[in-house]
Amino acid sequence: MSTETLFDLSFYLAFPFWALMILAPTWSVSRRVAASPLIVLPSLAVNLVLMLPLIADFWPVVTSPSLAGLRALVGSPPALAALWAQIIAWDLFLGRWIYLDSRERGVHPLLMAPVMVLTILLSPIGLPVYLLLRLAYRENSGAESASREAQGRTMA
Repeated sequence: MSTETLFDLSFYLAFPFWALMILAPTWSVSRRVAASPLIVLPSLAVNLVLMLPLIADFWPVVTSPSLAGLRALVGSPPALAALWAQIIAWDLFLGRWIYLDSRERGVHPLLMAPVMVLTILLSPIGLPVYLLLRLAYRENSGAESASREAQGRTMA
């Protein structure tokens, strides 16, 4: 399989999971699928297929990082494609956490859709945006829990 095909495949393998979390966030199947951290394995498999033949090139860069070493490494299309697949897997793992956490907190899916898209495209921006949004829902989720507890005590 060509490097270009594997590069494309890393995203195509992650896309169905993103589609479920963004387009059908309240569907029980979406929740069950996203509950598994294994959804990142297909993109990680692409990463491994690309990276393993280059492990001798990757090893010095990850054990003794330098900008010059990284620049030399990413000059190779297979190495760059491997890093891309790793980024795709990480973004999906992070998006999965955001999705599950937002569902637990009761954040409306229409509010979450743009945050999830931002996380796909630029996770270093999507994560802090969600963390700020999450602050508003921390109090709501705490108040709802306290209300449910109090309601349970009065019924007992």
